[in-house]
Amino acid sequence: MSKTKEEMLKALAEAVVEYDEDACKELSQEVLDRPELLTPMEAVMNGLAAGMEEVGRLYDTHEYFVPEVLMCADALYAGLGILRPHIPKSDAGVNAQVVIGSIQGDVHDIGKNLVKMMFDVAGWGVHDLGRDVPLEQFVEKQLDTNSEVVAMSAMMTTTMLGMKKVIAMIKEKNPECLIMLGGAPVTKDVANLFGADGYADSAGNAVSEGIKMIGRLREFQAAKK
Repeated sequence: MSKTKEEMLKALAEAVVEYDEDACKELSQEVLDRPELLTPMEAVMNGLAAGMEEVGRLYDTHEYFVPEVLMCADALYAGLGILRPHIPKSDAGVNAQVVIGSIQGDVHDIGKNLVKMMFDVAGWGVHDLGRDVPLEQFVEKQLDTNSEVVAMSAMMTTTMLGMKKVIAMIKEKNPECLIMLGGAPVTKDVANLFGADGYADSAGNAVSEGIKMIGRLREFQAAKK
C-alpha cells in the first residue's frame, strides 16, 4: 500500500534514526518515483534532516553515542546521495560555498563532519579539507574557490591558536570572507578575540552543535517559503 506524505517523511526520519542505509536509499528512490507526493527538498529537510535532529536528542540524553551518530550520518548521506541531484538549485539555495576543516595538529573531525553535513543538506558547495589541515591551505582554498565562508574546528587549546593566524591571513586577502569557528575549547569570547564572524556555540560538544545547526537550517528554509 502506498504511503501518504506524512508516512513517507516519518519513514525517512526513522531510517536515519535506526541507521538503516538501505531503507534510506529505497525510500529516497520512492520519493523520486512518486513526484506528486513530495519534492526531493521536502524529503531531505523534513525527512532525513528531521531524523538527524532526533539523533541529536538521543545523543544529548546519552541514549546514543558517537558510533551511533556516525552510522546515522552515513544513513542520511545514503539518502542525500539519491535525492540531492534532483533538487533544483533555486530550492537548495546553492549560491554559497564553504571551506571547512580541522586545524593543523588536530585529528578530531566528528563535529566538523556533522557541520559539513549541515552545509551539504543546505545545498552549499562544500570544500572539505579534512583534518590536521595546514594553516596556509585554508587561505589557498578560499582564494581558489572564492568561498563566502571558511569554517574551522579545533578540539584542543593548543591547536586553537592556529585559527587566529588563519583569520588574519584570510582577512588580509579577502576582508569580506566570513569565518566561523567551532570546537570544544572555542568560546564566543575567543571567536571575537580572534576576529571571527561566527561561532558554533557548543562550549563542550561539537557533535550536538552540528546537529542543532541542521535544526536551525530547517527553520530557516521553512521561513523562506
